[in-house]
Amino acid sequence: MASLPIKAILCMQLLALFMVAFSVIGINCSWDAEEGLLRKRSGVHQRQFDYFKLSLLWPATACRNTTRCCSSNACCRSSSLSEFTIHGLWADYNDGTWPACCSGPQFDKKEISTLLKPLRKYWPSFSCEAVSNCHHGKGTFWAHEWEKHGTCSYPVVHDEYEYFLTTLNVYFKYNVTGVLFEAGYVPSNSEKYPLGGIITAIQNAFHATPELICSGDDVEELRICFYKDFQPRDCASGSIIRRDRVSSGSCPQYVSLPAYGSWGLNNHTKAVS
Repeated sequence: MASLPIKAILCMQLLALFMVAFSVIGINCSWDAEEGLLRKRSGVHQRQFDYFKLSLLWPATACRNTTRCCSSNACCRSSSLSEFTIHGLWADYNDGTWPACCSGPQFDKKEISTLLKPLRKYWPSFSCEAVSNCHHGKGTFWAHEWEKHGTCSYPVVHDEYEYFLTTLNVYFKYNVTGVLFEAGYVPSNSEKYPLGGIITAIQNAFHATPELICSGDDVEELRICFYKDFQPRDCASGSIIRRDRVSSGSCPQYVSLPAYGSWGLNNHTKAVS
């Protein structure tokens, strides 16, 4: 009979140890949330992002090096591309770095089946080549953007469908092409526009300073940044302006918005049907 209390005590001690272990697990999980940590696919933690960056492509510049047509290459469409299209919605840090390939499901085209029509028009690929993904393989442009950037958009964006729908809605709400056209910055193969004027037009419309990337004299990308509630803010690195030189990833004082077709379909292969 004397052994019964001892067994009871041992059981109570073991129970206490289990409770401590579970409480530690619970505390660690709450730490992840409080510190804003996201788990990468490798199992390493990285902190939650600070802001969003919507990156837009100017089609005529993106299509300049097109040499092959296929069904996935929007450069080969017979219709003119005369507005900025989506490159991606990226989760970024204020220090200029960004998270990538966070925990989340692989891209599944079926998840966005109801969005395919606007995605093909406003978020097209400008290449026939498959793009690397986060699983050491290759896939579509959309798969790359979701797996590399979309998975790191938690807790604002929770799944693949929400990522693509949110990006489309932000793109439509902050119509960069419309703002620039209204200010007189329209596609042209002869006109050059002051970079400062383009930046000012965006600032006046959205009360935020954009980021620009140029290829030679031609605008290649324009990026708008947002707080997590999708209110515009300055991009962390500010506008990319180099007054003393022109190189890849920088813009001169005067830039072009080339008209589509000058080096796209007209100079390469026929459009796909």
